[in-house]
Parts: sequence; structure tokens; C-alpha cells
Amino acid sequence: MSGDLLSVAAALNRILENTSLLAEEHLSLEQAFGRTLSRDLSARRTQPPVDVAAMDGYALSTDDLPNPNGFRLIGESAAGRAYPKALQHGEIVRIFTGAPVPPGADAVLMQENARIDESGAIHPTSSVLIGENIRSKGIDFSEGCTALLAGRRLGAAELMLAAAMNHATLPVARQPKIAIMASGDELTLPGKEPGPSQIIACNSYAVSALARMAGANVIDLGVFCDNLKDLEIGIERAKELKADVLVTIGGASVGDHDLLRPALANKGMTLDFWRIAMRPGKPLIHGALGDMRILGLPGNPVASYVCSLVFLMPLIRALQGDPEAAADQTEPAIAGTNLSSNKARRDYMRASLSRNEAGALVAMPHPRQDSSLITELAQSQALIVREAGADAVAAGAPCQIWRLPM
Repeated sequence: MSGDLLSVAAALNRILENTSLLAEEHLSLEQAFGRTLSRDLSARRTQPPVDVAAMDGYALSTDDLPNPNGFRLIGESAAGRAYPKALQHGEIVRIFTGAPVPPGADAVLMQENARIDESGAIHPTSSVLIGENIRSKGIDFSEGCTALLAGRRLGAAELMLAAAMNHATLPVARQPKIAIMASGDELTLPGKEPGPSQIIACNSYAVSALARMAGANVIDLGVFCDNLKDLEIGIERAKELKADVLVTIGGASVGDHDLLRPALANKGMTLDFWRIAMRPGKPLIHGALGDMRILGLPGNPVASYVCSLVFLMPLIRALQGDPEAAADQTEPAIAGTNLSSNKARRDYMRASLSRNEAGALVAMPHPRQDSSLITELAQSQALIVREAGADAVAAGAPCQIWRLPM
């Protein structure tokens, strides 16, 4: 904490508090990738439903071993086409991977370890143990077991598991609707010829990408001028669209042209806080306008990116019921150079990652850390996270990093 600045941890807690799960909807497996389960998912069947062969070979009973006269081949079991009868003494069945093990068999002899004599009898050429090369019934999951919990993000493996459990549709949280509006008289859109004192509006593209990565439905409202009337039009547009969160970019500080807070106040926003002990990203607005949450990001490109990573993405995940939305994302690394003692704000330093000769992860901060510099951000794989008041760190000493999403 610095003066009246809110700590990053306290700010995140306040942004996420009283976050309720958005409405549930049901989507097909094809549509559910990247979405978040709203309820626990239980298996509707057992996998595998019976004992099956783990590889091609021969199903036999180990009670018949040793068998110097060899086994008599009586049939075949294939996936989806089981051998229907029980094995009798001295009998063996040709079996293929995934095929049901016939009654009376308790092991599968690998085909590489089988010899066929002139009479057609099968002789094992190696020992065979009970249960060998057999996948037992229910080894993956059993009917009624809960295999996927509410709040789980559905990736490729999760969809495979849900399908195997015989679910054609999945209950998921509605995607949070995120409206993004940038402000600044100096901004013009990419592809246009900027005026002498203008720059290209670029922040919203990174903020949108990070929001979508977290599972949001993003609406880009565009760029608005630095006057109350224009800003209020943008805010009203977000309300009309029934946005769950209005994300503003720029105009959050205290300059004469930083009119976002007054515009939000004019529209009825209840302000929670607007300054945090963070570098980059000190001016961060959080509040509510009716049911719509407000997150006002700084205008500096790197600050808007880092604040999206630290605050916006966890908020989007929390709105979908992710129990790990606020989980610590940092991991240990080794400082690639000396790091000076930190002051009163948590610092997020852009850094590149490499491995030293011992294979340890090394984080090398870029020499330039100004929050307006996008090139260093694009060349970074991580942020070195320095706590407020942290002591100096020598090159080669431990540090904490936050990997940047790709």
C-alpha cells in the first residue's frame, strides 16, 4: 500500500467479490470448446464397459499354464464383435486391441510372444501373468462418477472425456458480454492517415484478444472523443447492449482531459476505487453502473495490457464460475541481471525467457520499461513480478515471473 493507493491483491479481491455465475446454457460438443462448465458432469456409462484387450494377441486362462501341448485356437474377438462363448480348458481366442476379453480368459498373450506349431496349436514363448495386457472394466471411469467439475474450462481433452461419458450437449455458463470503448482525441484507427499529433488506437485489440482468451463475447464500441457528451454516448451504448462489463481505455487519470470518471458519474456509476499501487497501471477505475460492472484501464498500451491480464481476465473467468479465477499465476525463475530494490508499488517488468546451462529458467528484463513502449512487450515472454518494497535481487538469484499468453 502507498498512501491511499489500494494494493493489487486488495483491488483484485474487490473486483471479484460478489461475482455471481452468469446464466446457464446448453451447447453441443462442437460448440463448447473454450467454454466453462456450469455444473458437475457425471459419466452416463462405464469405460470400458467390459474387460478389453490392451493389444493384439491371444486371450487365455493362466490356470492352463504351463501347457506343453499348446492351446487350441477356437475363434476370434474383435472390437465391437466379441467372441460369445466361455473358454474351456486348453482353449485360446485370437483377440485384437479394444476387443472384449471372452469369459474364462484372464490374460492376453502378446502376438509377438506366440508360436504356432505345425498342427496349429498356440504356444506361449514367454510367461503370462493374470491380468496382463487387459484393460479392466471401468479402469477409465464408471457410470455415475463425477469426472468434470463445475468451473472447468473445456479444452480438447475435456471435450473428449465428455463425449466418452456419452454427453452430446454440455451445461456451460453464458459468455460474459464485454463492451470496450477507447477514448482520446489523439487516437485514429489503424489504416488511416494520422494527423500530426495523432497516434494509432491499438490498445483495444490486445484487450479484446485477452478478453476472448478468457472466454468473453467482446463488443468493440470504437474510439470516443475527450468530451463528456461523446463519452456518455459510449457509456449509454454499452448499457443498451446489456454489457456485463464496460471496459474503458484511457481518460482514467487526473488530467484536464481525463473526463472518463466525470462521464461515468454523470451516468450514475457507483465508484469503488480508481488508484492502485501497481506499475504500470496506477490509474484503474472500478465501479458499477446498475448491473454493469465498470473497469477503466489506463491509456498507456503496456499498462492497459498488464491490467487486463491481472484484473480483466480473472473477472471474466469468475463470471463463468471458474473457482481458480484469482489463482496466483506466478512461477519461480532466476533473475538474468541485478534488480534494484522496489518502491511502494508492485512492479511488472517485461522480460525475455531463456534456459541456462543447468536448464534453469532465466528471466532477463528489458532495459526500457516505459509503459508506452509496445516493442518490448511484443518481444517478451513473461513479466517479472516485484512486490512493493521488495529488496534488491542479484543476478542469478530467484525471482517470480508471470508468463504472457500467446
